[in-house]
Amino acid sequence: MKKIHVGFLLSYDYLKLKIAIPLVYEYADRIFIAQDENFTTWNGNKFQVEDDFFLWLKQIDTKNKIELYKDNFYIPELTAIQNDTRERHMLSMKMGIGNWLIQIDSDEYIPDFKGFVNQLRKYDHYLDNPKKTPVQISGFHVDIYKYLDDGLLYVTNTCKVLLATNYPNYKLARQSYERVIYVNTLVFHESLARTEEELQFKLKNWGHNHELNTEFLTKWKSASKDNYKEIKNVFYLNPKQWKSLGYLPTKDFFEVNKNIKKIDIQQITPLYLFFKNFGQWFKYKFTKPKKQNLNFEDYIK
Repeated sequence: MKKIHVGFLLSYDYLKLKIAIPLVYEYADRIFIAQDENFTTWNGNKFQVEDDFFLWLKQIDTKNKIELYKDNFYIPELTAIQNDTRERHMLSMKMGIGNWLIQIDSDEYIPDFKGFVNQLRKYDHYLDNPKKTPVQISGFHVDIYKYLDDGLLYVTNTCKVLLATNYPNYKLARQSYERVIYVNTLVFHESLARTEEELQFKLKNWGHNHELNTEFLTKWKSASKDNYKEIKNVFYLNPKQWKSLGYLPTKDFFEVNKNIKKIDIQQITPLYLFFKNFGQWFKYKFTKPKKQNLNFEDYIK
C-alpha cells in the first residue's frame, strides 16, 4: 500500500509511450498498461500495434515494474467518453486502491516526475481512508499546439490536468468531481501536435469526438510562425479556453521546462497555488460530491 502506481492507456498513438514511460519509470513502483484485448478504440474502430513495441517494453523493463493489463474496453452500448471513463475506472481498480493511482495519457510528458512524486508524498495521509477522503491531484498542462519545421507553437495559458487520485470514482474521463489539490508540476501535452492524418484519426476516435467546435481544424491547419499572434481562441471544444499561441524555436520540452520562467506563458507561482487550493478546500468543505451517473460494474465482466 501507499505505492506510486502509474497507469497508461495503449491505443492508436501507442508509439508516444516510448517517450512517456521512460520519464516515469525510475520513480514509479509499478506501471500498468491497459490494452484492449481486441485492439478496439472507444469508438469501435480497430488499431494495430507492431510486435516491436512489446519487445521494446520488455527491454526497458529492467526492474520488472511493467504489467500489461488486457481486457475488453469497448462496449457498443456506451458512448466513446463513457468507454473512456470505464477503462480508466477498470485500470485504477487493477492498480489497487490504497496506492496513489496516477493516470498519464500517452501524449503527456512529465520531465520532472521525481518532483511530482515528492509533492504527492506530502499528501500520503489521504491514502489511509481513501473512500472517506477522496481527492484528486492536479498539475498543469503546457499544451503543444503544433510542431513546425523549426520549432513549435504552444498555448500561452496553462490548464489543470488531473494526474492522480486516491479513490477512482471517475465520472468523466479522469474527472471525479472531488476536491482538487494543485501542485507545481508541468505536463507537456502533445494532444494536437501530430501530422494532419494522425490528428484526423484521433478526432474520430477519442472520447470528445462529439463535442468538437467547427472552426478548430481550419485554425490548426493555417497556424504558422508568421501568423500565430493573430490566431485566437483555438481550443477544440470551447474555443475561448485557449486564447492565444506562442512560438518557440525548439521542439525539446526538457529545454522548455528548464527555461519556463523566461517564456510567455502563465506562471504557476506559490501565491497562485495557495489561492487555487484554498478555493478547493472551501468549496468542498460545504459541497456534497456528485453521484456516479453510470454504474460501471454493470459493464465489467
